[in-house]
Amino acid sequence: MSINAPLVVTARGPVRGERRPDGGIRFLGIPYARPPVGELRFAAPVAPERWIEPLDATAYGPTAQRHPVTEDTTVPEPTIPGDAVLNLNVFTPDTVPGEPLPVLVWIHGGGYVAGSAASPWYDGSAFSRDGVVLVSLGYRLGVEGFLHLDDAPANRGVLDWIAALEWVRDNIAGFGGDPAKVTIAGNSAGGGAVQTLLAVPAARGLFRGAISASGILMRPDGPDVARAAARLFTARTGVPATAAALRGLGHDELFDLQSRLLEPGADREGLPPMQTLAPFADGELIPQPPFTALTEGDAGVDVPLLLGCTAHEFNVLPELPMTPPLPVLLGFLGMDPERLDAGRAAYESLGPDGYFGQALTDSTFRAPAVAVADTRAARELPTWLYEFTWTSPVNGAAFHCLDVPFAFDLLDAEGVTAAAGAAPPQALADAVHGAWVAFVRDLDPGKEWPRYTAEERTAMVWSAEPHVEDDPLRRVRAVWAV
Repeated sequence: MSINAPLVVTARGPVRGERRPDGGIRFLGIPYARPPVGELRFAAPVAPERWIEPLDATAYGPTAQRHPVTEDTTVPEPTIPGDAVLNLNVFTPDTVPGEPLPVLVWIHGGGYVAGSAASPWYDGSAFSRDGVVLVSLGYRLGVEGFLHLDDAPANRGVLDWIAALEWVRDNIAGFGGDPAKVTIAGNSAGGGAVQTLLAVPAARGLFRGAISASGILMRPDGPDVARAAARLFTARTGVPATAAALRGLGHDELFDLQSRLLEPGADREGLPPMQTLAPFADGELIPQPPFTALTEGDAGVDVPLLLGCTAHEFNVLPELPMTPPLPVLLGFLGMDPERLDAGRAAYESLGPDGYFGQALTDSTFRAPAVAVADTRAARELPTWLYEFTWTSPVNGAAFHCLDVPFAFDLLDAEGVTAAAGAAPPQALADAVHGAWVAFVRDLDPGKEWPRYTAEERTAMVWSAEPHVEDDPLRRVRAVWAV
């Protein structure tokens, strides 16, 4: 079928998108919930009011990110002003065959305090070209999304993810997508969002597959940590951690308070050093910590999972004066600091400076991914593990987020040259993107990439010449097993 005009009638009203020269159609800034302002600012998301006239969906909607965290983020992350931040984007082919298409729902990263669904790195044109409807969503960040407030629902950002997935269930057929064939995916905090949703009972049935790229979860992440963060917020700002006290503050005022909460300091005792505002196990929406649910509980047992990391996620970050000493940092991450000596021996060639970055990479990203993969393999659950090892000529590392433009097949997007050099290998993008498309379509990335099993632990290595290896992350398991 051909999407007319392009105009699609959703459950709340018609939306008008735009055709693109590449043969696809995009619909941008579609509200999936009302603007979280006034009494709704710290409330659970509420369905949008109905509209009659076609909604212009030809420009990205407002973003929850109000200020760039840094001027040199790897992923370009536009900040778009406005209150209607609970919106999403749909990329779909102009012509859809008789069978409805599989759907990929993308959740952006940014440490749960930043990021933007309007990034040029998340353009879904290559997915729609290859027969996948891509949906990218915005959600509440930082204090508004994740600070524990006694008089507001917990994990409001997670409730936003669920509301967006419910919108997909109820509306995606009008865009040529199949609501029964939804895969969720994300990178960094977005990958952590995927793992979190696997542990959320209210999200069951809203997706059938999951892709977690460099997923990161706050650990520890129980209610005690969330309440400690709320107490620290009040101690540092003098403002009660309540919706009643925060609801009337302007965005700049709230961002200033959030920045003070996130600053380093001795008074952060008992809080994870890397993340303070993130999903936490509240006992209701998220019954138990997602990592525990994935490795000890039944989270995700009915959902095929593709997951992995880059080889040097945080290796290029220097050990700054504000960074906690590595033994302290590892203790917060649930690692035995005594493993440092074993780690130094395993990574002797890296030297002291290189070891800090690799230890941070392995303990934060790679070891948890291996633990989840090992647990699922022991239960014979469909799991595929990868390691992205292609190194950028810009800094000689396979660093955090470098794999994203390869997965989206967007090597010509804004900012890619600065991250990946002038001539990143298109063949690698073809391979990574093709595996993602196959997984979304078939719940299997293809015959070239066998499942990860307890017997062989075969994983895909995304290098200049992609290949599979038997247990390429064995050193990570030996040193940092969790």
